[in-house]
Amino acid sequence: MPVPTSVSTRSHQGKGAGLSLALLSAVAFGGSGVAAKPLIEAGLDPLHVVWLRVAGAALVMLPLAVRHRGLIRRRPGLLAGFGLFAVAGVQACYFAAISRIPVGVALLVEYLAPALVLGWVRFVQRRPVTRAAAVGVVLAVGGLACVVEVWSGLGFDVLGLLLALGAACCQVGYFVLSDQGSDGAEAPDPLGVIAYGLLIGAAVLTVVSRPWSMDRSVLTGSAEMDGTPVAALVLLGWIVLVATVAAYITGVVSVRRLSPQVAGVVACLEAVIATVLAWVLLGEHLSAPQIVGGAVVLTGAFIAQSSAPAKNSGKPVAGGGPERELSTPGTTA
Repeated sequence: MPVPTSVSTRSHQGKGAGLSLALLSAVAFGGSGVAAKPLIEAGLDPLHVVWLRVAGAALVMLPLAVRHRGLIRRRPGLLAGFGLFAVAGVQACYFAAISRIPVGVALLVEYLAPALVLGWVRFVQRRPVTRAAAVGVVLAVGGLACVVEVWSGLGFDVLGLLLALGAACCQVGYFVLSDQGSDGAEAPDPLGVIAYGLLIGAAVLTVVSRPWSMDRSVLTGSAEMDGTPVAALVLLGWIVLVATVAAYITGVVSVRRLSPQVAGVVACLEAVIATVLAWVLLGEHLSAPQIVGGAVVLTGAFIAQSSAPAKNSGKPVAGGGPERELSTPGTTA
């Protein structure tokens, strides 16, 4: 039966809005490392920068948490998972990684997430994946070998690379949990999920980072971006308001309007944006093999995520993000 024009138009507009939000989220997230690294180099511990980021964002989102307080009773597993993995885990691992390796390299390692999801689907759930998805994974892993320069015995700090890989594992949780419960009338409000995720993440990070030991004098001074002094509070404001609050809101809402797979494909631009910004603002230049390797990583991630079949199609699973049917409370906590 033909779809009524008004319904088709609304669907097209909804997808267009979702793509725009996903792009805005990629830009916002991509700028976080560039703003955070000068603060770390000025003397702040990476975990203290993460705590400032998450706690500041949680404070901004507190009114929404109060408004959606019913979520604590209805979806405690979702909120706990989002706070632990999609907020605290991703940010702590990523900021700790960029304190040891370049911003662009850390993000490119993080974009092994599609391969990790496919590995989980194939070897843990024992479900088949498409050939195109497998090719995407091989490309992503091969490109990563170029990025980290395996021929020179890993040209970067091993711990930094492991931390970036930890961020990749937590990013899988971000896409899965962002789509949690998106079907049906009882779907939790994404703004409420973000607000409580930030509050839980801030609580966890308070215990881990011990912010009372922070060198607060750094925040009253300036930090250098490739030799140019910038007020530390300006950088912190960008990290909290743009790279966290705006980034999470646009990112989660885009997943709801699109799907984890499509939103994940657009999110691959985050690595490109971060690498370019780090090159221009921080002077972190990548070699030609690393640039080629980065392009291969993103190509592989794109193929792996965009080759997912439609839900309930009866075809093999192939996406970088799990299908909606996998987003059940049992997978969150």
